[in-house]
Amino acid sequence: MLQMHAPVELADIAADILARIKSRAPRVHCITNSVAQAYTANLLLAAGAIPSMTISHEEIADFVASADALLVNLGTFDGERRAAIDLALGAIEQRKADMPWVLDPVFIDRSPARAHFARGLIGRGPTVVRLNQREFAALGAAADSEAPARFAREHKTIVAITGEKDIVTDGERRTAIANGAALMGLVTAMGCAGSALVCAALAVERDAWLATNAALIALGVAGEVAAEGAPAPGRFASWIIDALYEMDRATLRARTRVS
Repeated sequence: MLQMHAPVELADIAADILARIKSRAPRVHCITNSVAQAYTANLLLAAGAIPSMTISHEEIADFVASADALLVNLGTFDGERRAAIDLALGAIEQRKADMPWVLDPVFIDRSPARAHFARGLIGRGPTVVRLNQREFAALGAAADSEAPARFAREHKTIVAITGEKDIVTDGERRTAIANGAALMGLVTAMGCAGSALVCAALAVERDAWLATNAALIALGVAGEVAAEGAPAPGRFASWIIDALYEMDRATLRARTRVS
């Protein structure tokens, strides 16, 4: 078993990774839910990353080739996006590039077609799979507590199961992140934007487990900060972006809650 990290250590790692995102401005290409694009782009910009969103078959390979990370989100499951996903991953595979990419298999628990497509994408080696417990079960995973670690080892990926506590495992290391606010569940695209933030962290940190933890901790802490001043989802949606933009080491150290 690899060494675990104390909350203050993970808080400092999150602060360092956020600082690297701001200084390096990584390019994150997002194939994502049509209703999530603007919010995702704004959250990435607040973090210091550079978003792009095209799904045009004529240019997506070029956009991916010049990106530092890729988000594949199944929230809008139309033919154009399915083809764009294949082209984007094909561009990475053709270049044999070590480019990180995140799979966010939205609502595969409600659609057998999505679930089948997502299982195929798992075989193409996502760096991180970020999903909720229902979506994880739809991938055919068992329901026991060791299932995420087994899945991570079998598929050589990071599993990030978000919920009341976010579970992040690489098969050996595991964290349970208790940060966040209830209002996060009332903002369309919050999860999609969170997956994009994971992409930005992956672009500047080689340890994908640490990068995933950093992004989810930062977003959860930003949610807590925003919720203190915005009691309703409309204002909260914008305030969490402001909170992420203003995030500092002291705030992360004071608020990070992991086990």
